[in-house]
Amino acid sequence: MPSWSLVRYPSAATRTPSRVAASACVLASAAILLSSAPALVPASGLTRAEAVPLAPARGCLPGFDCDMSQRIDAVDNYLRTRPGVTGYVLRDRVGGGIYANENAEQSVWTASTIKLAIAVDLLNRARVGAIALGPEDRGLMESMLATSNDQATDVLWNKYAGIDRMAFNNAFRANGMSSLVPQPTNTALYPDWSFQKCTAADLDRLMVYALDHLHPDDRAYLVDRMRSVDYNQHWGVWGAGAQMRPGLKNGWSAEQGGWVVNSVGFAGPGERYTLAIMSSLGPDGGYTEGADTDTKVAQMLLAGR
Repeated sequence: MPSWSLVRYPSAATRTPSRVAASACVLASAAILLSSAPALVPASGLTRAEAVPLAPARGCLPGFDCDMSQRIDAVDNYLRTRPGVTGYVLRDRVGGGIYANENAEQSVWTASTIKLAIAVDLLNRARVGAIALGPEDRGLMESMLATSNDQATDVLWNKYAGIDRMAFNNAFRANGMSSLVPQPTNTALYPDWSFQKCTAADLDRLMVYALDHLHPDDRAYLVDRMRSVDYNQHWGVWGAGAQMRPGLKNGWSAEQGGWVVNSVGFAGPGERYTLAIMSSLGPDGGYTEGADTDTKVAQMLLAGR
């Protein structure tokens, strides 16, 4: 059961949103194929202009071998049976394939996946000397990544968001999350990390940025931390299986519109595959259903590759 989770009920602008801790048991239709890309995909990555509608039984997809192409078909069929709406983006950073299903551009609450973007920005700023991350800051960042600790994230956000509180959000866009939008909080503390929406395509571009554009030492640190999350975070992309050496950042929250359960990470030798999944359950399910969906998607796509 997760040690930390954010359960938020965003309210209308006339009311103050509440945030409380919660716990829960852890454990599509036509799709879009994005044209093949170089093995190292630029951070700008996924764009609507690349999309080409495809029919079922597509055969071998550009940039993917036939086994992976069949896995993608199987996942799309599986998602038709699942509650809510799931968007995902899969990349093969060796073969060059990029695949997104039809919901990959749907805007969804980030929940705690935004903590990966926070860590990326903190590492970047520290690397160029814009900030100095002391031992306490490092400890907070590790807690934020390992257990998804909300309190640690609050401290880091308030300390490093800047006078206008936009330092992180400006960096999010620069680091690939081009369609991320901060949401109203009805407090003086705007924007806030826990009130943000993005798409699976945003999380995909963020993961590519982290792997391809961070300083090598910072990349190695982040990859290690994402592989070392607490046991209660072993779902979502973790479904790839231990042999694939996955790493991830998960996020889950209860909203007025229902639960969102998200996972972003990598798997395979040299972090060959990246996967971003965002499941919005609406009235059709809860945390467990979302975590089960995300984990099964990763297992079907990546286990045994």
